[in-house]
Amino acid sequence: MHTIRTWALAFLAPLALVASATADPAAPRATENVILLMPDGLRWQEVFSGADETLLTKEPGGVRNVDAVRAAFWRDTPEARREALMPFLWGEVAKKGQIYGNRDKGSPAQVTNGMHFSYPGYNEVLVGYADPRIDSNDKNLNPNITVFEWLNRKPPYHGKVAAFGCWDVFPYIFNRERCGFLINAAFEPLVVNPSNARIDMINELKAQTSRNWEHEPYDSFIAQSAFEYLKLRQPRVMFLSLNETDAFGHEGKYDQYLYSANRADASLKQLWELLQSIPQYQGKTSIIFTVDHGRGDAPIDWKSHGKKIAKSEFIWLAAIGPDMAPLGERTNTPQITQSQVAATVAAMLGEEYSAAVPQAAPPIADLLKK
Repeated sequence: MHTIRTWALAFLAPLALVASATADPAAPRATENVILLMPDGLRWQEVFSGADETLLTKEPGGVRNVDAVRAAFWRDTPEARREALMPFLWGEVAKKGQIYGNRDKGSPAQVTNGMHFSYPGYNEVLVGYADPRIDSNDKNLNPNITVFEWLNRKPPYHGKVAAFGCWDVFPYIFNRERCGFLINAAFEPLVVNPSNARIDMINELKAQTSRNWEHEPYDSFIAQSAFEYLKLRQPRVMFLSLNETDAFGHEGKYDQYLYSANRADASLKQLWELLQSIPQYQGKTSIIFTVDHGRGDAPIDWKSHGKKIAKSEFIWLAAIGPDMAPLGERTNTPQITQSQVAATVAAMLGEEYSAAVPQAAPPIADLLKK
C-alpha cells in the first residue's frame, strides 16, 4: 500500500505543478475593480536596493544637500534602504501582495518593444503587445485598442473606466477620439458635473502654479484629481500615471528623483487606504504598480533610457489585491514581461482578454491564484 501511494504521489506531483502554473481568469473572483498605477521610469535598482550611494553626491548625482538626502534614504543594507525609500511597498505590499523584477534574486521583468521609452512602453502595457509602428513619443493617435477601451465596451464596465496621467500624450495613447471614457491629462482641468470644492481648488492650482516642465504638471495635481474622481464617480477600472521620477531622472537630479519615488509610494499608500474606506472597493479591488521602462546604470546612464541605453529594458512590477497569494518579493521566477499587464488587468476582473486579442501576452498566472 505504501509503495502504491508513493508511486501515485510521484505521478501526480508533476500534474499539480502544471496546474499551479496556470490560472482560469473566468473563475469566481473577489476582485471587482482594478487600478493600474505607474510611476514613469523608476528604476528596479532603487525599488529593490534603495538609494545608490555613488549618486548621493553633488557630482555625478546632482544632489543639492547631500547630508539631508543621506539622512532620509541611506541605510546600511539594501533591505533597510528600500524600505526607507518606499515604506508602503515594502511594508504592506510585500506582506499581502507580490513584487517582481529583482534581477539579483532571479526574478527578471522587462519590456519587449525594443524602444525602451514611454509611448512604446505604455502601448505595450495597455494593449498587451509591442507595435513597431509606435516608435516615437509624438502625439499620434494610437491605432490599437487598449484593454481599458476593450473593457469600457463591455456593459459591466461601460462608463466606469477612467485614465489620469501627468503627460500630455496620454489622450493620444488611449485615443481619446475613439475610446469613450474620461482621460484627464497634464494641465487639463478635471471636468465633472456636479463638481466639488476640492476638485475646483485642484483645477485652480493646476492652472496657476508655475510650470517646471512644459508638458507635465507636478504629480500631486494628477494624483489628487484621480482620488477625488474615485470618491465621486467610483470607476471600476482606473489608470494613473505619475511622471516626476522620469522628469527628475532626465535632469540628473538624484535627490529629487528619490523624493519623487518616495512620494509615488505615498500615493500608493493613500490610494490603498482610500479604497479600504469605500464599501464598493474594500476587499474587492486589486492594484498593479509598475513602470513603462527602466533606466541605465549609474553614474551616467541612469539619467537616460532607450534602445541605445543598456539595461533600460529592465522593469519591475508589484501587485496587491484579494485574489492573489501573498508571496511577497519573488525569487527564482520565470521572466515576466510588460506585455502581460493588459491581460492581467482583465483577468483580475474575470475577463479573458487574451482570447479576444490573440497577439496579447497571457496574464501573470501567479497574480491570479489564491
